Amino acid sequence: MSVEGHGDAKYRTGQLLRAAADWPELRVELWRHEAGALADLTLECNEVAILLSGQTGVKRTGDGQRQEAFARPGTSWICPAGTYESNIEVAATMGECLHIFMPPTLLERSALHDHEIDPARVRLAYAGGLADNMMMQIGAAFRSLLDRGAEPMDRLFVDGMRTALAAHLLGNYTRDLWLPAAKAPSMDARRLKRVTDFIEARLSSELSLDDLAAEACLSPFHFARQFRDATGMTPHRYVTDRRIQAAKEKLALGHSSLVEIAFDTGFGSQANFNRVFRKVTGLTPGQFRALGER
Repeated sequence: MSVEGHGDAKYRTGQLLRAAADWPELRVELWRHEAGALADLTLECNEVAILLSGQTGVKRTGDGQRQEAFARPGTSWICPAGTYESNIEVAATMGECLHIFMPPTLLERSALHDHEIDPARVRLAYAGGLADNMMMQIGAAFRSLLDRGAEPMDRLFVDGMRTALAAHLLGNYTRDLWLPAAKAPSMDARRLKRVTDFIEARLSSELSLDDLAAEACLSPFHFARQFRDATGMTPHRYVTDRRIQAAKEKLALGHSSLVEIAFDTGFGSQANFNRVFRKVTGLTPGQFRALGER
């Protein structure tokens, strides 16, 4: 069974960067989305979207829900087959967003029956603004395939990743398992973007909670609570995460020394850079760079 993508019809404000159309039961498209409204559309297949780079506010309506999220790398959305999705708004240009299209039953009926899953009762939730590490890892794996030419073992790898994604969705995001958040984020999307832009522009500098709260025009207490409600992370963890991501990009380029990267990304010293990077990634900066050079 071939899976048709909906990108050309739905993402009229964006640019298709890459697509892989020759995988059975799966289509993967990489898009860059500009600010604006997307087309209203009923999907004939399941769609999972994963933001890989950039950050922006996203609003959308489907299955009787109006969802709003401040999206950052790792944020994901699910739109089940047969869902009429409307009023989709992107506040600012996204970097790269991966869209994975899968059949309505996710897996072949025989595979579902083998695991005692009734295909007629498989119904994904209309879920959005998700911070799901597993989804991000699967998205990154598919993204890596789009950067190179086809290889003999790709089919086996893709089949495994497709099955893993289907199992993750069935185990966590069916309508009887997933519930939307009780309330929308309490921080206004524009105010939140002002703070995150402030962080991006000053990653190499010391950033205190008071500095961030002042940028949001809130008290430190209210800022910390609202920021966590909106992003799922404390301000300190968010800043650390952004510094780690910036460091990874610099390490991959290979132009700067570890000391230079430590100061450029706000860690203050190579020793602190090594400690924090290893705690977050499980690798030292040197080990991470060496892996990229293989």
